[in-house]
Amino acid sequence: MTDTADSRTKPRQPRLRADALRNRERIIAAARETMVEFGAEVPLDEIARRAGVGNATLYRHFADRLELIHHVTLSVMSRTADRAESALAEESDAFQALRRFVHDAVEERIGALCPLLSDGIDPAHPELLAASERLEVAIEAVMGAARDSGQLRTDIAVGDLMVAITQLTRPLPGSGCVDFDRFVHRHLQLFLDGLLAPARSELPGVAATLDDLRRRP
Repeated sequence: MTDTADSRTKPRQPRLRADALRNRERIIAAARETMVEFGAEVPLDEIARRAGVGNATLYRHFADRLELIHHVTLSVMSRTADRAESALAEESDAFQALRRFVHDAVEERIGALCPLLSDGIDPAHPELLAASERLEVAIEAVMGAARDSGQLRTDIAVGDLMVAITQLTRPLPGSGCVDFDRFVHRHLQLFLDGLLAPARSELPGVAATLDDLRRRP
């Protein structure tokens, strides 16, 4: 199997049987974990081993590495949107919903997965555009509720929040920071305190949107 074939545009596949769907989900979950640990070039055989399936099963679901990365990206976006929607629906305090979402979003390791988006993934793919739109709407709803409650400062946008989450969850280079994760939630709490209104200072520049983050230099 090569990594060059682009099968992301193949026709929609028939509905999978329950066992096949479970295998597919296990492969995506294992790929997400191993790519966070080792990068996008982790051997596909290792992903299959981590998922508890044979190599043939992985190849049957995903024809090449790019297709697998594509679906890992979709999974992370979907799971993150789920977390935003759940936080807003289940928390009575709007800013607490924002706090909950930010801490939950860290568990998706968005910062570690960001490099995947620059490795041959087509950001204009219809599935990615739809997932990105759903994610943006879900996060904006959480932020909008916190803003309307008077608790969230008014000079930030979705892009500002995602930059902070991304930077705070991106692994630091070198082996001296293997326990970096234990500091993330502490530093997120400091960041969240800085979002409370009234603002303590005026931010330079303008609020960032997700469109700003997508633009190539």
